[in-house]
Amino acid sequence: MKFITIDKKDWANGIEKSRGIYQLFGPVKDKNEFFIKHLEKDTLPAMEYDNSVMSAKSIIFPQTEKMLTATLDESQEDHHIMKKIETDDTPRAVIGIRPYDAKAMKLLKLNFDTDDYRDPYWCDAYEATTFVGLGINKPGPFDFSTSTGTGPFCDDGLDVLLADLDDKYLAKVLTDKGAAFVGACGFDTVADEKESLALFDILRKEAEKNIASHIETDKLKEKTVLELHEAPFWDDLAFSCINCGTCTYVCPTCWCFDIQDEVKQKESVRLRIWDTCMSPLFTRHATGHNPRASKTQRVRQRFMHKLKYFLDKYDQGIMCVGCGRCVKSCPVNIDIREVCNIMNSYEKQA
Repeated sequence: MKFITIDKKDWANGIEKSRGIYQLFGPVKDKNEFFIKHLEKDTLPAMEYDNSVMSAKSIIFPQTEKMLTATLDESQEDHHIMKKIETDDTPRAVIGIRPYDAKAMKLLKLNFDTDDYRDPYWCDAYEATTFVGLGINKPGPFDFSTSTGTGPFCDDGLDVLLADLDDKYLAKVLTDKGAAFVGACGFDTVADEKESLALFDILRKEAEKNIASHIETDKLKEKTVLELHEAPFWDDLAFSCINCGTCTYVCPTCWCFDIQDEVKQKESVRLRIWDTCMSPLFTRHATGHNPRASKTQRVRQRFMHKLKYFLDKYDQGIMCVGCGRCVKSCPVNIDIREVCNIMNSYEKQA
């Protein structure tokens, strides 16, 4: 680990210099909101932003992704054979990612890179990506990341963590990938390690003091699945839900997807597309039977997966990084913070 000081007057030139090696992604303002997008030439990441509507998840795990292709044209040698789509896995860098979104990538990795199976599409993209984080000096009202094992200056899952010091950035270089990116930018002003660590600690403590929203998760592990599954509060929690799926699409840790085949004349393509457990079709069987036919069952599944099933299976905390996007975006004000606290404090009546 080393520390680099970056004068903001040199920032633009450094980022442009890195384009010779990296595809660049970062926050871009679109109307009144920020989105993580590909940075076209001469476009810099908008580093002074509160939060993006969506996380950087789609850079690794696109909303719609071509996987396989095939042809029925018998004049072609490889007809009737499904072939893997060639993917662009040249080096890429996501600049300005929030610390909790980097932690979310590590949680996603538990699903796509296991002891038994390695998803080549997700893993190849992940391994090609350098994550350059930006610490959060002023956390927003929906941020409860300190309760979920991350925080405004957490460096878990990052290659570089930047601290905004008004006229300059202080970069904590955490990995070899991070060092390679900083080197490609030409940033080489080394900062004193002891002073830099102390400054990051001050910034972290000051930012964490400004997080007013917290959740309790300490009792979730000891509760049984059936105890929570059969709890009486699910109907009340689900009452206002309209099954729009917004919460799942903005969530940086949701990983569910559907596989669809599209055919045009003699050409076909197999697609992977984000899906949502809020949809009535999500668990509908080919027979027509649906084990989660009611809205209450689907709402319960979402929160049980995030706050109980994941916790029990992986023992790595809950499947939430505290970004607050689902709270902010829900059109009917369902709040995962309230649900978590209800589940955590629930005691089955004798």
